[in-house]
Amino acid sequence: MTTVTGTGKLVRLILRRDRVRLSVWLLVLAVIPPVTANAFIGLYPTEASREVLLATVATSPALTTLLGPLYDSSIGALTAWRFGTIGAFMVALLAILTMIRHTREEEETGRRELLGSTVVGRNAPLAAALTVTMAAGAVLGVLIAGGLIAVGLPPAGSLAFGLGFIGLAAAFAGVGALAAQLTSASSTARGIGVGIAGLAFVLRMVGDSGGEGVEWLSWLSPIGWFSRLRPFAGEQWWVFLLWIGLALTLVAAAAAIASRRDVGAGAISPRPGPAHAGSALGSPLGLAWRLHRGSVVGWAAGLAVLGAVYGGAAEGIGDMLQGNPQLLEIFEQLGGRQGLTDTFFSAAVGIIALITSAYAIRAVLRLEVEEERVRAEPVLATATPRIGWAWSHLFFGVLGPVLILAVAGIVAGATYGAMVGDVGGQVPGVLGAAMVQLPAVWVLTGAAMALYGLAPRYAALSWGFLVWCLVLGQLGQILQFPQWSRNLSPFSHVPLFPSEDIEVAPMAWLLAIAVALIAAGLAGFRRRDIG
Repeated sequence: MTTVTGTGKLVRLILRRDRVRLSVWLLVLAVIPPVTANAFIGLYPTEASREVLLATVATSPALTTLLGPLYDSSIGALTAWRFGTIGAFMVALLAILTMIRHTREEEETGRRELLGSTVVGRNAPLAAALTVTMAAGAVLGVLIAGGLIAVGLPPAGSLAFGLGFIGLAAAFAGVGALAAQLTSASSTARGIGVGIAGLAFVLRMVGDSGGEGVEWLSWLSPIGWFSRLRPFAGEQWWVFLLWIGLALTLVAAAAAIASRRDVGAGAISPRPGPAHAGSALGSPLGLAWRLHRGSVVGWAAGLAVLGAVYGGAAEGIGDMLQGNPQLLEIFEQLGGRQGLTDTFFSAAVGIIALITSAYAIRAVLRLEVEEERVRAEPVLATATPRIGWAWSHLFFGVLGPVLILAVAGIVAGATYGAMVGDVGGQVPGVLGAAMVQLPAVWVLTGAAMALYGLAPRYAALSWGFLVWCLVLGQLGQILQFPQWSRNLSPFSHVPLFPSEDIEVAPMAWLLAIAVALIAAGLAGFRRRDIG
């Protein structure tokens, strides 16, 4: 028997378990690029109109920071620019989460040990997870390339666009494989993997921001390599080899660690805890704080960095007005440079709020993790009431976003204020723009709680709601979705403060919906069986 014996059967098992999850991911990601290309054909039918857009993006560090550089005015180049970095980050998350789900999580739950008692080689689970993840990336690349060719885009650029996603999936599958070997907890492994993806995204943003001497940072980011592949703009095919080289290096390191460590253990041993528990652990909230504190601090720190990047990019937003009289006339009516800066911050904090929603959903679904791993029952066997235990975790899904958005808003406003010499005048506006996003974030918190309490088998659909909001918010207008469908996203009802006045009624409705969803989830959890 070899170390990879049984890989084929494990591949079939993974495909069986993830047939719906992977199908939805691939379908959504494969459909968006050709639909985006069709939308650009309708929005910018002439070369002259596309050249104006190219000139606008080229003179705007803010737009380049948000979406990456635009190298050409063709429909294909516009499609790659609008969806490339967003799609790259989503593929990175797909690869990392899939790898950890079928490696470290299997060991943590004990299923890996059961499989290991059969005719399964030591490295077969890792090989099977890599096979499925990379195959999913290959299928996605083929579907995207085929879809772009079908709408009439050049085959060479379409192939490069698809290859970019194949390379990204391979590289971040390696990231997930290595993260799974480093720690004994799947939550920590996910934190490491997602943190690396977030760092890659931030490096790409800083490198693309247009600042002198920082362009090289984009070359440190696998997500930044997607733009450097230059689909539809003089393809640089050799960039694909960077992803393959990184993937081979990471997979080799992961395989070397997997062949030497004990099953269930990580390469980094957990720090032993104190001999006696502190008094704070005597309450459900104290225990929940112990479980959530690292996550809260990590998410707040990560989004503070993102806020600093956005704050730095906003300083150059006025460059868009130079040499573009049409834009100058429009934004003079909105308040000139300040009006454009306010609009930029409204869009930036919207992205930060979407990312914060991912934290909120994860915090609520910690309830599901504790229940599945039979850690909830010992707590509920004490005098702790069900609702009290649920609220101990829900507390972080409700108040955690307040802290995270506040930190990101303050850092973004302070960074921009320091660059324009007006910290005290800029921080309140950006902080307010972040805070008005809270009712929409809480709706997703409530949706996760409702699914967990009423239909725990479908709690993972909470992530589907987040993806839907991401697609509607970032691509809904470009894809020309009908307004009623865009209204299904709670973020579409958030006022674009500070560029617009705050309307109380939509925020009150969002808050009422969030409260109703949380109440429904708590009521369902109180009545259903545990486990």
